[in-house]
Amino acid sequence: MRNANRYRLSATLAAALLITGCSGKGDDRQAKTETEVRDGMNQIVAAFVAGDADKAVSFDGPDFVGIFHGTPNLYGQEADRAITKQQVADPAMKFSVTEAAVEAAKSGDLAVWRATYSYTFTDPATKQVKTELGNWVVMWKRAADGKLKETWSIVADLPPAPPAAAPKP
Repeated sequence: MRNANRYRLSATLAAALLITGCSGKGDDRQAKTETEVRDGMNQIVAAFVAGDADKAVSFDGPDFVGIFHGTPNLYGQEADRAITKQQVADPAMKFSVTEAAVEAAKSGDLAVWRATYSYTFTDPATKQVKTELGNWVVMWKRAADGKLKETWSIVADLPPAPPAAAPKP
């Protein structure tokens, strides 16, 4: 009788795993990848805020593409490093992210990180300090050496908030 109960329990558990699409290895790889990406993005943001352009771009993969609103795409780590050095050299620069989220493939080979950002900088056209709010989306891909690397990054600013309505007399 014990073997029959064990068999039923095993069959029920196997059926539940098949129905839910869960597999221990896939879930482990997915969770590990999400943690790895979250940690990597935290390091990138911390390096950027600290003014360390080299560290901030150290997660770029060899096929990195930077997609920034209003500018031509950047290709490769050196192009990203050049613009990042300009950004961190601005004495008015402040940067933060909120609402960060990561979604990884079950295989653990791909992941997308997204967040909202606040970026304060000196506007090159007006020479005035400006704060920009927007969305940042980064695709991570596992390289041949097993490490996750940024493959593309999209920065999209939000339109300015509409002016507050004037009080009615």
